[in-house]
Amino acid sequence: MTHSGFQVAYTVSGLLVGLLVGLTGVGGGSLMTPLLVLVFGFNPTSAVGTDLLFAAVTKSIGTAIHNAGKTVDWRIVGRLASGSVPGTAVTLLALAHFGVENKKVALVISAALGVALLLSAAALIFRNKIIAAGAKRDDAAVERTSLWATILVGFALGVVVSLTSVGAGAMGTVALFFLYPRLPVIRIVGTDIAHAVPLTLLAGLGHWFLGTVNFHLLGELLLGSIPGIIIGSYGARYMPDVVLKYALAAVLTLVGIKLLSSV
Repeated sequence: MTHSGFQVAYTVSGLLVGLLVGLTGVGGGSLMTPLLVLVFGFNPTSAVGTDLLFAAVTKSIGTAIHNAGKTVDWRIVGRLASGSVPGTAVTLLALAHFGVENKKVALVISAALGVALLLSAAALIFRNKIIAAGAKRDDAAVERTSLWATILVGFALGVVVSLTSVGAGAMGTVALFFLYPRLPVIRIVGTDIAHAVPLTLLAGLGHWFLGTVNFHLLGELLLGSIPGIIIGSYGARYMPDVVLKYALAAVLTLVGIKLLSSV
């Protein structure tokens, strides 16, 4: 898809997605990439590359706000990043090897995006059960398994996010709920948003090198997302997420099915 001139719809989309990410830590790639592909008609590879840098900038602002409110656990961020950085590097090398303009690559990305959205929706719907299961583990078991399990989760997120730009929010927060059941919800959200910054930045820079980032589009999205995530990050301290959780899960399921049916 080609576009010229200022497009209000892109900025409004950025505003809504930024607001949702600030409130819940979820919804960046899960909503922005499908919007770009299904609504605005962008190539899946270009949508993923642009959305990754969009997420990096947007979540950097969210991280600053959460860090100021002392709702980021940097120890856990480091554990996740030690897995996600090599996972991202491996995926980018694979994309460079097979070629981002390859039609089969675009089909693989669309299929992976659909699956990632359905997994994200399931993670949101069953989050309470996962939290309950995690809470049954004693402190010794949590401490024993949390280090390497967190690194492995980070690696998986690096692969999935680099390929689809989806998963850092929904799947990342649910994994953290299980691995760190004693951590308050607001710190889970802040920690997940903070980890998404190096992950999406590295993946986004890799996609930039591969030539899949649309900077005109990126600027218009950020124009809306920056005020959106500022409002959402402050509002997260007071907003119950029950309604948002199920509404988002429903949207992710519908979009995931749509993407898979178009492959």
